[in-house]
Amino acid sequence: MFVSDFRKEFYDVILNQRVLLLVSFDVDALCACKILQALFQCDHVQYTLVPVAGWQDLETAFLEHKEQFRYFVLLNCGANIDLLETLQPEEDSVFFICDTHRPIDVVNVYNDTQVKLLIKQDDDLGIPAYDDIFRDDEEDEEDDSGNESEDGGEPTGKRKRFDEDAVERRIQRRRERREWEARRREILFDYEQYEYHGTSSAMLMFELAWIMSKDSNDMLWWGIVGLTDQWVQDKITHMKYVTDVGSLQRHVSRHNHRNEDEENTLSIDCVRISFEYDLRLALYQHWSLYESICNSSYTSSNFKLWSLHGQKRLQEFLADMGMPLKQVRQKFSSMDISLKENLREMIDESSNKFGLKDIRVQTFCVQFGFKNKFLAGDVVYAATALLENTEKEESTTDSFIRALDSLSRSNLDKLRQGLELAKKQLCAIQQTVASCICTNLIISQGPFLYCYLMEGTPDVKLFSKPMALSLLSRHLLKSFIHSTKNKRCRLLPLVMAAPLDIEKGTVIMMGIPPNAESSDKKNFFGRAFEKAAESTSSRTLHDHFDMSIIELKTEDRSKFLDALISLLS
Repeated sequence: MFVSDFRKEFYDVILNQRVLLLVSFDVDALCACKILQALFQCDHVQYTLVPVAGWQDLETAFLEHKEQFRYFVLLNCGANIDLLETLQPEEDSVFFICDTHRPIDVVNVYNDTQVKLLIKQDDDLGIPAYDDIFRDDEEDEEDDSGNESEDGGEPTGKRKRFDEDAVERRIQRRRERREWEARRREILFDYEQYEYHGTSSAMLMFELAWIMSKDSNDMLWWGIVGLTDQWVQDKITHMKYVTDVGSLQRHVSRHNHRNEDEENTLSIDCVRISFEYDLRLALYQHWSLYESICNSSYTSSNFKLWSLHGQKRLQEFLADMGMPLKQVRQKFSSMDISLKENLREMIDESSNKFGLKDIRVQTFCVQFGFKNKFLAGDVVYAATALLENTEKEESTTDSFIRALDSLSRSNLDKLRQGLELAKKQLCAIQQTVASCICTNLIISQGPFLYCYLMEGTPDVKLFSKPMALSLLSRHLLKSFIHSTKNKRCRLLPLVMAAPLDIEKGTVIMMGIPPNAESSDKKNFFGRAFEKAAESTSSRTLHDHFDMSIIELKTEDRSKFLDALISLLS
């Protein structure tokens, strides 16, 4: 059931209760969690936080804690499967689900007592009508049995005629039922065919704080980072991103307006957020401009930096801007002030000549005190790298807590660790993309492109993690589209696979939609993977909250792919 008044039907209900907070492993969920934690701290709400990486984690966490809790809050998990069927909870358990995954399972939508959806209804949900999906069979059966047992003592002629009518009615009802079931299957297939994402959970939690007049600049920043995560991971359309940036911009103006006539005094621990029309260069303020251009998906794919010709074009671009190589290759913070101040204008002038018409993007920037300045995209990369850190042998829960801590302004050292890790991750992605394109690892399989990272590929361990694999897949598809001369291939989606656990002999596989300007970011691979696994009896594990990511036995890979090709052809 959809919750229309978040304050009355959600927050006031859990205010004096103990709450179990189940949070999925993505940056948007982390930000929503930070906002809820801040609200809970304001109102002394007792809660237990459990990070969950997939459906198995969710079931385990629920089983361990179901005795102590009645109220469960799920962030970015739980909406897209029948939750009550999966968890089999007690009748007095109540689940509040704030999840961006679409489509929402119809049973969750029409359950009025135990499942409460904290989801914006003005998102284009397209939920089927109740009567098209659910039907009361008992009435039909009662009619049939009632007719048969009536008036035992009537003359036989009358009874015969009566029996014939009853049989005809029953046949008619069965025919109607078969038609209804066929229509229901069709409606559900259309509804569940594509997977996509709705409004950021962090934004919804910020709006809850705003409704209750408890919003702060910190909460606003977390809302911004949650939205930016959706954009960085390419989960929402550009139109949706721009619309949501617009609504956040109003809050930024409200929280950060300063009277221009007064002295703009900044205290040392102050937070200032500002709207920026900034460059699509990852981490450039914490790196050298040269390395940022080389390792950002947008610039490296446009320049084709894996080729000598691309390297030459980059040198021409820098020369056209009038940027000395010595300046470009040193840390951004050490560059000449005059160059730094005019950087965006210089890049703007040259970018059109080199086909980089979308080099600027609407985003936000935060300043903690005097010197700590971060763009929202940088924080997303840092938190993602901390979440999926493969350098240290630490548990997933430790990585989760570290990433959560990095979002607080009191833990800027952890954020800086995240930025260093993110640089390594972006370099690994760029090198892998270059080697995949130069060695022609991307194969056109007919209805989709396919790429498999071999065991022994450098950094292959990093790409066993879903968010890193997703960033690699999107970067690879973008670069492949710029490198291929085959126009048909440019419109194809990509299936990417990487070794997951060599000892167990498993691979992780993910499908992403085509990289087209007009793409609506809807992904059909979730359902296709299920069907292909079913038809070939492949040993797969559908444990991720994103249906388009699966785990598969290495030896089943070829028959699974064959089934996928015939299914999508």
